[in-house]
Amino acid sequence: MSDDCLFCRIIRGEIPAKLVAQTPECLAFRDIDPQAPTHVVIVPREHIPTLSDVKNPLIVGQMSRLATDIAEGEGIGESGYRVVINTRDDGRQTVYHLHMHLLGGRRMKWPPG
Repeated sequence: MSDDCLFCRIIRGEIPAKLVAQTPECLAFRDIDPQAPTHVVIVPREHIPTLSDVKNPLIVGQMSRLATDIAEGEGIGESGYRVVINTRDDGRQTVYHLHMHLLGGRRMKWPPG
């Protein structure tokens, strides 16, 4: 973990967050600036700066499985939802700890950018 990383500090319990779910590998919590009625951030417990830095692709699968489980639990599994991973500056990544946004509860627009 990184000492100054926002998400590492949430994982360590130093910064409060509204937890939604957790596994031995991942933690999920409500986004503080939600962009949809359901907006959950899913992070690996291991500090991985970006998607490009992933060494073990299983972590992305574990994050995706957790997103699917949360979507079902939030009641948006049938109606649909969006999963987003922003990567680096042009991808609009604001926290350099790999994370996935689960968005749902409304119809999404396309293109998203």
